[in-house]
Amino acid sequence: MERTIIHMTLHFLVPFMVAKTAWKENWLFPFIIMALTIAVDFDHLLADPIFDPNRCGLGFHPLHSWPAIAVYLVAIFSSRLRIVALGLLIHMGLDGIDCLWISWRTQ
Repeated sequence: MERTIIHMTLHFLVPFMVAKTAWKENWLFPFIIMALTIAVDFDHLLADPIFDPNRCGLGFHPLHSWPAIAVYLVAIFSSRLRIVALGLLIHMGLDGIDCLWISWRTQ
């Protein structure tokens, strides 16, 4: 349970730290946009069960798939999509860390 709480906290803490570092005085808007990318987790509603703390979401959920991640990587080069793409890539990176943790704990 504490792993899930830490994981969810990081989904807001890391974008906050990135926004404060990259945008210094104008950090609030980028932070809000990156924090809102948590909405990508709505694709969990397509899974059965919806939440499984021992399931790696990368490659399992549609918006967490490798093709989707490739789109997020390409979108980072668009000035209009950069903040959203950065938020999504941070999200995927944190989920990837969680996948490594799950893998390590099950071995």
